[in-house]
Amino acid sequence: MLIGDYDAVLSDLDGVVYAGAGAIDGAVESLDALAGHGVALGYITNNASRSPAAVAEHLRELGAPATAETVFGSADAGAELLAGHIDAGANVLVTGSDYLRECVTRLGFHVVGSHEEEPAAVVQGFHPALGWADLAEAAYAVSRGAFWVATNTDMTIPRAEGIAPGNGSLVQAVANATGSEPVVAGKPQAHLFERAARELGATRPLVVGDRLDTDILGGNRAGFDTAAVLTGIDTTRSIISAVPDERPVFLLGSLTGLYEPYPAVEITEDDDIARATCGAASARADDDGVRLSDEGLDAWRAACAAWWARHPGSARTPRIDFQD
Repeated sequence: MLIGDYDAVLSDLDGVVYAGAGAIDGAVESLDALAGHGVALGYITNNASRSPAAVAEHLRELGAPATAETVFGSADAGAELLAGHIDAGANVLVTGSDYLRECVTRLGFHVVGSHEEEPAAVVQGFHPALGWADLAEAAYAVSRGAFWVATNTDMTIPRAEGIAPGNGSLVQAVANATGSEPVVAGKPQAHLFERAARELGATRPLVVGDRLDTDILGGNRAGFDTAAVLTGIDTTRSIISAVPDERPVFLLGSLTGLYEPYPAVEITEDDDIARATCGAASARADDDGVRLSDEGLDAWRAACAAWWARHPGSARTPRIDFQD
């Protein structure tokens, strides 16, 4: 089984463990079984609206194993970024949750509520109650030269009702108003993954996520193996079209795939065509498209391997065909 080669799983939350208030099928059981295989578990989240303790409590309510010490979030990382850029005790405008304010205060900064108080920095994180006035205050302060930190830039978040705007969408509104770009604390930067592996004592962790642009890119940047699951944002068609830095090592239907054998992918190439096999499935790629033997997961694994072999250094969206 796939998980046998790793000593820790660093798992995303939204779109991997749960969508909205409910757990994704098989996720809780898969996470709970890790300890029996001697595999540590850490949660890597860009959610900056809740404390690690609150996230862990929610996970336990769903039945998943979690403590505050196993949750690594972008709110803490965002506050920590300030220390290297502004003076201790400086005014900071926090656009986000009460927990983000707590993180900033804990590091000795003074939280203010308006640009009129001349903040040295702005920290922006997601909270569902944020409105136009909050974003406007952030924009005014950034325009006046405040150092700007975004806890994350996830453009969307998966909810039980569907896909909703994420912190990145709100950050983009401030960027549009100011012509500036923030320093990003959370995924896809490597910091959260490296910190989690270090604190878990892991030397060979596997990063699991549903988003190429945050989970997979961040895990790749940290130098860890990555697995994309199909229970959240990205799909087989978006994954095959990924830029090189966002390509996962593994493609899983869900977390239950951790306990299944992962078939070897074999690739052969000639001048014009790359062919790949995965289990009983196969795919062939030329310069313009990919033909899959069927619509199963192994065929998509083979298709990704063949297409990426033909286009190792660039991202293109292939024409997709299936054998008759």
